[in-house]
Amino acid sequence: MTGMTRATLIAGAVSAAAWCAPAPAPVVPGLAEVMRIPRRLPDARGIALTFDDGPHPSGTPAVLDLLAVARVTATFYLVGEQVERWPELAARIVSEGHEVGLHGFRHTLLLRRTPRGLTRDLLRAAAVIEDATGAAPRSYRPPYGVFNSFALGLVRRQGWQPMLWSRWGRDWGAHDRPDDIARRATRAIGGGDVILLHDADHYSAQGSWRQTVAALPSILSACTATGLPAVSVTQST
Repeated sequence: MTGMTRATLIAGAVSAAAWCAPAPAPVVPGLAEVMRIPRRLPDARGIALTFDDGPHPSGTPAVLDLLAVARVTATFYLVGEQVERWPELAARIVSEGHEVGLHGFRHTLLLRRTPRGLTRDLLRAAAVIEDATGAAPRSYRPPYGVFNSFALGLVRRQGWQPMLWSRWGRDWGAHDRPDDIARRATRAIGGGDVILLHDADHYSAQGSWRQTVAALPSILSACTATGLPAVSVTQST
């Protein structure tokens, strides 16, 4: 191996490592903290319920109905291609007092995206969401929670708050039981927690949203029991 080839390989490895550096943040809290990717709200006087991957023609209305009964505010991280299919549902989310966040136009792992392609994707998604709802997204959660370094910089330059989660229901599987989803989502729940759930099954097991909906009353009860209000992600920023 020549010196030039070795140097090229090393440079490539360093570049790849830098590109992927934020990727483990969802499962490595210390890394998320170092890279300033929030997993929790800055204000511990509230709890944030968040729903990814919608809107969905059945899942989203079912979730909205339960939130309305409980008088709870949530944040919905919307996928642009689904907003194009169901703009009236995206509009309903905002009309009922909830926040919309950005989850990309295509639900694709960011490690597979080019900088140019990712830029087009996020700007397109933001425009589609604002056109449908009249509200500009103020926060961004990537598909699968996986950032790359370019995306993190782009999101901050655009003024969007990057956001992960501190609690999750892991509610995307075919055989997840509602009581297990609720238990995982609310274990040791407290002020500042951000709970990740899904109101759609576009990118997960078919019908998985039904288990989330079934778990939601227990999750809402656990949140109420803390005595803390449910707030949108950016309400406490």
